[in-house]
Amino acid sequence: MREFIVEADGGSRGNPGPAGYGAVVSDAATGETLAEAAEYLGATTNNVAEYSGLLAGLRAARELDPQATVHVRMDSKLVVEQMSGRWKIKHPAMKPLAAEAARVFPPGRVTYEWIPRERNKHADRLANEAMDAGQRGEPWSASASRAALDTPAARPVTPEPSGPSERSEGGADATVARAEAGSTPAGKAADDVRAAQAVATPGTETAAARGPATATTPSSGWAPADMGPPATFVLLRHGETPLTPQKRFSGSGGSDPSLSDAGREQAERTAAALARRGTVQAVVASPLARTRETAGIVAARLGLEVSVEEGLRETDFGAWEGLTFAEVRERHPDDLNAWLSSPDAEPTGGGESFADTATRVAATRDKLTAAYAGRTVLLVTHVTPIKTLIRLALGAPPEALFRMELSAASLSAVAYYADGNASVRLFNETSHLR
Repeated sequence: MREFIVEADGGSRGNPGPAGYGAVVSDAATGETLAEAAEYLGATTNNVAEYSGLLAGLRAARELDPQATVHVRMDSKLVVEQMSGRWKIKHPAMKPLAAEAARVFPPGRVTYEWIPRERNKHADRLANEAMDAGQRGEPWSASASRAALDTPAARPVTPEPSGPSERSEGGADATVARAEAGSTPAGKAADDVRAAQAVATPGTETAAARGPATATTPSSGWAPADMGPPATFVLLRHGETPLTPQKRFSGSGGSDPSLSDAGREQAERTAAALARRGTVQAVVASPLARTRETAGIVAARLGLEVSVEEGLRETDFGAWEGLTFAEVRERHPDDLNAWLSSPDAEPTGGGESFADTATRVAATRDKLTAAYAGRTVLLVTHVTPIKTLIRLALGAPPEALFRMELSAASLSAVAYYADGNASVRLFNETSHLR
């Protein structure tokens, strides 16, 4: 009976974003490459691309010999553990692909092994060739491929199915699995440590540019799980209004100012930056004029519609609306001191406390994470909602709100996983404005 080695990989530039897969079938005894497969998939996630590569590799092996046994080697811990039956498959986009892959050969004829990324270069290069071709508007061509030429010659291998030793509940493998399940740009393990790049500039790192798979993030508290890609909120504070440079309280109970000329310029610069990154799939804005105007400028550049979410509005600052901090201290010193001391204190005149704002923002967060699971969404909102989302993601106390600086038209980002955990990936990024 013949024995084949299938090496497969997939990548997504933006996750989700332009994606492709590569697969190689070789003879287990000689190491000879028998078949290659690669395809551009359009916009999808890294995990879907990896499963698509696996499926293509198994199908290519079956075409060579339907009676063969197959040993699959991949650098995706997630796929290997799920297809080996040790981890559950919960994500709806991966279930049908996994089920289809399991049907290509009879049970027991396919084994799985996790390998480091540097040992999966042939399939990785095929995936990158497919993505490059797709972004040029061309199909991948086997005759034009250089993946085999650029990859060291394969050596005969003795397959060793992955064993329990690879199922570390803590250390590097668990981090690898979490990074793949949560999917950073190009979706490979340890890219989570590139916090700002992973979300502030989603999609700027191509699969070809991925670094060594060295897990440098802390493993404490991280456990392997099939969570699928996170809901990623890119948080954009609106551009300047006439009140912004004067540092006046401007909440949801005041004059509802529109953007100034400077604010519109900031929105245009932000739109251009986000268009270059190409990963935002939806735009949701606070109902106030300045956020809707900012969102409209960005959405027009991205070719998207704007949805309005009431829960993203700014705090109501009551009688303080339109006043500077100094003016409030002069007119309402006791109320201001109470407000600075307790999240339950309301601004003068029956405004909204920070505790009430946090309750509203948390409910809105839960609503939007459910609605946009696995997607990257731009939320155009205000200082207090953004700071609150960051504070809640970090588990920081209410007084942390006073220790954050948030500039007009700045970008922040938080990824929300299906297990309830969150990862702050960016805060107060303004490089796009310079």
